[in-house]
Amino acid sequence: MQKIASQAASYIQAAPLAIILTLFLLVPIAVIVMVSFWDYDSIRIYPDFMTLNYEETLGSWVTWRIYGNTLKYTVIVWALTLTIGFWVAYFLAFHVRSLTVQMVLFLLCTVPFLTSNIIRMISWIPLLGRNGLLNQTLINLRIIDRPLEFLLFSDFAVVLAMVHLYTLFMVVPIFNTLMRIDRLLIEAARDAGANGLQILWNVIIPLAKPGIAIGSIFVVTLAMGDFITVRFMSGGQSASVGLMMSNQISLLQYPGAAANAVILLIIVLTMVFLILRVVNIRKEL
Repeated sequence: MQKIASQAASYIQAAPLAIILTLFLLVPIAVIVMVSFWDYDSIRIYPDFMTLNYEETLGSWVTWRIYGNTLKYTVIVWALTLTIGFWVAYFLAFHVRSLTVQMVLFLLCTVPFLTSNIIRMISWIPLLGRNGLLNQTLINLRIIDRPLEFLLFSDFAVVLAMVHLYTLFMVVPIFNTLMRIDRLLIEAARDAGANGLQILWNVIIPLAKPGIAIGSIFVVTLAMGDFITVRFMSGGQSASVGLMMSNQISLLQYPGAAANAVILLIIVLTMVFLILRVVNIRKEL
């Protein structure tokens, strides 16, 4: 009887979260999947069951090119945020001895996130524009003869803005993991004759894998679904899956956008699954 009461109490405790996840996660996903099989024209949507939306999406080389472009952005941004985020977290965790200074520096990293993403993106335009501060400085220093065109409204600008937006999502989990590393392990490795690079490669990085995996999941999911950054920073010269879906929604092509959303969800879940296969976060933590 006591065992049954304990199980019932566990179910009651889990019920609110289960209800919230069902109503606000599973039900919307189910609706999107359902709508992705509907038919539509220029003015109406027709409830139906057809695979035409998926056939048009997967059968178009333009769509494949857009998905490839999105993956390209994601991989580049992931690599850069991982590199920058790891070294920022490493510096805060191992080279800043005072806990107060660590917290102050960490809070300074979060200051830009007190403003809107769009404002932070727009702030790059006066710096990177053809007549922007960077180009004018380089010209005045006689480093270049003419403004650099690739700095703004290009793939470079898109990647730069995404790295700026998402690096903190890599810093936070890695920093949290590095702070939990027992410093005695590092001292033991140093006493055993390991140099700094060996300690980093054989001790710190393996123990930081959970934070790297969590940060990678954050960055990958955010970069794959980003469309505002691509729209603003590419000047309409590049495309992503998120931007394609946004355009479809603006044209009232909801079933087509839903089909792309389902495909994108499958791709993102596959990438997350692969990350979790490499790092067993539950076991590592």
